[in-house]
Amino acid sequence: MNKEQEQIRKKSPIQIKNKKASFEYFFIETFTAGIVLTGTEIKSIRLGKASLVDTYCLVINGELWVKGMSISPYFYGSYNNHEMKRDRKLLLTKREIRQLASATKQTGYTIVPLLVFIDEKGRAKMDIALCKGKKEFDKRQTLKEKEDRREMDRAMKVYK
Repeated sequence: MNKEQEQIRKKSPIQIKNKKASFEYFFIETFTAGIVLTGTEIKSIRLGKASLVDTYCLVINGELWVKGMSISPYFYGSYNNHEMKRDRKLLLTKREIRQLASATKQTGYTIVPLLVFIDEKGRAKMDIALCKGKKEFDKRQTLKEKEDRREMDRAMKVYK
């Protein structure tokens, strides 16, 4: 990920994060994918009414799909409002999809959505990562490092 892409993410008014992902997985490689949405879905995302809790991605017939993503129905939508939890197609190049498909055939690897944001042109994008699951002792180590960083920050504030 280059600096320009990071700036776009930071400028985005909408950032829907999967907070549990960094605790549960080691990130091997990250990708940015477009999402195929209907009219009321993009309106709900722009209002911040989406969730990435318990979501994952699958490669089916050479296409990448996100499963379990929840986008709340649009309040002002009429009879043509969208389903809350439907499978949504992600847009990546064929080479990237083939790379992810071959990597997920190995045991312990999965594709996890990390972040949904709006780019500078108003389109919804999703950061996904090829991940390897953490064991229990890895999770304990992550918690310990987080606690140590928090204590160091507190100590620095006291000395300032």
